[in-house]
Amino acid sequence: MKFSEDWLRSLVDIPADRPGLTSRLTMSGLEVASVEAIGASLDGVIVARIVGCSPHPDADKLRVCRVDTGAGEVQIVCGAPNARAGLAAPLAMVGARLPNGIAIKTAKLRGIESQGMLCSAKELGIDADTSGLLELPEDAPVGKPLAAYLGLPDAAIEIELTPNRGDCLGMLGLAFEVAAEFGSTARPFPPAAVAPVIAAPRRIRLEAGADCPRYLGRAVRGIDMTAATPVWIAQRLRAAGLHPINAVVDVTNYVMLETGQPLHAFDETRLDGAIVVRHAHEGESLKLLDGSEARLDPAFLVIADERKPLAVAGVMGGFDSRVIEATRDVFLEAAHFAATAIVGRARRLGLATDAAHRFERGVDPELPRAAIERATALLIGIAGGEAGEVIEAVQREHLPQRAPITLRRARIGRVLGIEVEDSVVERILTALGMRVEARDDGWRVTPPARRFDISIEEDLIEEVARIRGYATVPVRLPAGAPPVPQADETVLPLSALRRGLAARGYHEAVCYAFVDPRLLEAWQLDANAVRLANPLSAEMAVMRTSLLPGLVEALRRNRNRQQARVRLFEAGRIFGRSEHARDTAAPAVQAAAPVETDMLAAVACGSAYAEQWGEPKRALDFFDTKGDLEALLALVGSPGTWSFDANDLPAWLHPGRGARLLRDGTVVGALGALHPLLQRQLDLPETYMFEVRSDGLRQRRISAARQLPHFPSIRRDIAVEVDDSLAWASIASAIRSELPAILQELVLFDCFRGPGLGLGRKSLAIGLILQDSSRTLTDQDADRCVADAVARLEGEFGARLRK
Repeated sequence: MKFSEDWLRSLVDIPADRPGLTSRLTMSGLEVASVEAIGASLDGVIVARIVGCSPHPDADKLRVCRVDTGAGEVQIVCGAPNARAGLAAPLAMVGARLPNGIAIKTAKLRGIESQGMLCSAKELGIDADTSGLLELPEDAPVGKPLAAYLGLPDAAIEIELTPNRGDCLGMLGLAFEVAAEFGSTARPFPPAAVAPVIAAPRRIRLEAGADCPRYLGRAVRGIDMTAATPVWIAQRLRAAGLHPINAVVDVTNYVMLETGQPLHAFDETRLDGAIVVRHAHEGESLKLLDGSEARLDPAFLVIADERKPLAVAGVMGGFDSRVIEATRDVFLEAAHFAATAIVGRARRLGLATDAAHRFERGVDPELPRAAIERATALLIGIAGGEAGEVIEAVQREHLPQRAPITLRRARIGRVLGIEVEDSVVERILTALGMRVEARDDGWRVTPPARRFDISIEEDLIEEVARIRGYATVPVRLPAGAPPVPQADETVLPLSALRRGLAARGYHEAVCYAFVDPRLLEAWQLDANAVRLANPLSAEMAVMRTSLLPGLVEALRRNRNRQQARVRLFEAGRIFGRSEHARDTAAPAVQAAAPVETDMLAAVACGSAYAEQWGEPKRALDFFDTKGDLEALLALVGSPGTWSFDANDLPAWLHPGRGARLLRDGTVVGALGALHPLLQRQLDLPETYMFEVRSDGLRQRRISAARQLPHFPSIRRDIAVEVDDSLAWASIASAIRSELPAILQELVLFDCFRGPGLGLGRKSLAIGLILQDSSRTLTDQDADRCVADAVARLEGEFGARLRK
């Protein structure tokens, strides 16, 4: 929100200078982002009029102007394209120094003497416009100092408002805020009603009353579009960052800045029949004021007539019904739109408008009538014309209702830790425009309609603390010892997993929780995606259902920046629709709550080892990634609970180089190579990854000390021939279940395929480490264990012992 300081001071008495005002605004939560002085150094700059203008004899783009200063004529050489006879414009006299530091003196330009300088708004520090001379109204008094004529010096103050303070997007709401800050009172704003002079009836139909419960319109006929906007309005618009255009546009913009209520003006001759407020039809389109074509659907609210849409409600008007230079009759619109009906609509169209910015945050539902009366009075005062009656359609049951809030005196002391005098509380709340009724234990407070951010007792307490000053709240340490959090030893800290991955060469990444829906579709992970109602952009429109798409995108960006070996991991949360959300019969509150799941994921590509001399270079493979994951499983313990299988793999995994991770038979994750089709689509090299549920990974067995063995172990090595498709995990599980008490460790140390074996067969070399805690095992015991294990493998898998 950018505004003129002088404008604000005209609405409320402020007993502070500019630094005091800006400091107080910032400390109350309305952070001042910038302060720009306007017209601070305009001594020697006057209002002048060009009485003659001829081409420069030696320069095509220069003109020689005779300029009336009120005390005589001077000759000025000027290059502005809009310099012409009869134009009133600022003139910097010889000896003046402009805000940009330029000292004005007599000079010759291409051999012609120039006795001063005709100025643009940019050169005077009034506006950023450099397109030509600052054009002043025809009746501007020649010879009058420009600063006095424009009401300068002034300052443009810009404040950064949080989304809950839409009430301060208008000067009147800001005046209430400043009045409360400085203990003064905002001047009343009762716009006088403009009596209708002509009959201009028009029906209004509200077909979307919940989204637009109030709509007002009024015809003003016979206006003069060539009428100049008054200097004081134009200057306030410039200070707010808006350029004066014409009387109609300037009036609607000015009233929006003044009240916070956006308005729109239609060319009345372009309207056919009644005004209809409805939802857009599927596939309906509308050419907007900026020339763009808006493709609409029923999520958009439109203002239409009997035949066609006229405007996207709360966003932007249509091109065909716009006010043009030939317009003589206008139809003014002021409406109240529900914030939920406007939020995100402008962004979907690639727009950012002042109207949408306000309606998205909530606008006072009682403002439309006051705003349309104010706009009517200003427009007739500037451009003439005759006003028709104010036409209103309203569905009061859909208007926001402000319920009274009980504010307890004791609760203020409890929350703030200080006692605030009753008179101070009442002064602050009254100055903020609230209706305050005293009660025995406190007050009954009704917030004004513009304050959508106040709904509970704590909101009122916050207002008291904010206006009284946060610095007045004493800093006190809480009494008593804070509770010491007790770490659950059965849960492995996430930091241990992070350290484990970092130790294996991975770098931690933090990716956005919002992703491109097209990316999830490519990964086939979009089935339960939660779509955002108000996305930052189309590329961040859904919540992620997996950590891997974001991590792989980060890996791809690193690859594009000459990083051949990339290893990244992330511990974060994914989001998915619940069963209630997928059930159309479920209540809306339940459907709106996504399911959040903590996950740990990692991706890697390139060589298995960083460049070195001790190991030969080789590419990363499935077993490297599986080893990284097993290193994390080792931190958890409980080796017998983990298993891998290759069934029902996710669609993004390579069908021959992937596996699921199971704990006690329950799937908790997946690992493997990226699917070749997806790999080509993303333009990536061979990439390996894993993703595991944090809750399934972090549950661990509490470590327990045990006595060192008194008896030696025995190792027996065997080689068995099995079917090539048989997984090692199945063999290991069978051997462990056959020798549960004596088998201490099982090692696979060789896998052979080749001559001497049948087609589709492989040979596995297995080491069995046997140990008994009560006695020394004999060779006969070890041989019997080997025989039992071989027999189990032969019976269950058709294995054959190789001699």
